[in-house]
Amino acid sequence: MFGVQRAKLVPAQAIDTMAANGAGFAGFAAWLDMTPADPDILAIPDPNSLFQLPWQPEVAWMPADLYTMDGRPVGQTPRLVLKRVLQQAQDMGYSVRTGVECEYFLLSPDGTQISDPRDRATKPCYDQQALMRRFEVISSICDAMLTLGWGAYQNDHEDANGQFEINWMYADALVTADRHAFFKYMVKAIAENHGLRATFMPKPFPHLTGNGCHTHISVWDSAKSANLFHDPQGELGLSTLAYQFIGGVLHSAQALCAFTKEMGLLPRPSRTAFLDF
Repeated sequence: MFGVQRAKLVPAQAIDTMAANGAGFAGFAAWLDMTPADPDILAIPDPNSLFQLPWQPEVAWMPADLYTMDGRPVGQTPRLVLKRVLQQAQDMGYSVRTGVECEYFLLSPDGTQISDPRDRATKPCYDQQALMRRFEVISSICDAMLTLGWGAYQNDHEDANGQFEINWMYADALVTADRHAFFKYMVKAIAENHGLRATFMPKPFPHLTGNGCHTHISVWDSAKSANLFHDPQGELGLSTLAYQFIGGVLHSAQALCAFTKEMGLLPRPSRTAFLDF
């Protein structure tokens, strides 16, 4: 709700215990729909997803799922919701892949204005001069993504003054979701290292285009060898399944807006770690 990832910093000596038993959080204090009367929740890390911080390699970030103290999943955990949907798709013989185009603003340290006072064009999209004036920050973010093996392939100035976007390769839906959550943390951290502030707020300035995030979705066979949305003989190159999917999205558009914050955990097999959600 407040654009903040919640975390605990875990020393390396405690990682095994945290990985097995989870880290405790007061759900109401983390702004979940809970009260002080509710018991704590446990963030259980996913051992298949770990991000070593390229700019601080002694630390790693690891996503987690939320459970109650008696082992029941916290129903509003988006990562668990996604896992359930992906399992339903798998049961039908499908696998889902996604890619995202995540936009952000680079701001002054106090967050009151864009960081580049010369970025004033009426239509600044793809502005080469404004892009290169922020080369140090953007290249640091892109290099970090390349180090992580995401396949970053382009950077651009977006439609609003002070707004940028970095694109990377699509992957399995859960992988992309974890990368997307880490991307937001990474951009903010690297921006701070350069004396700036980054925000993914939908509309930080009323007179400028807001931040968006295009999401590209495709459904593949269970072997992930064929894109089932593609049909070279179909209208616009789309299969019947693709049109059915589009229809389902339109039908469920209002419900699809009902998402809560991403949950996660940050440990690391070296010196320190974060527990984050």
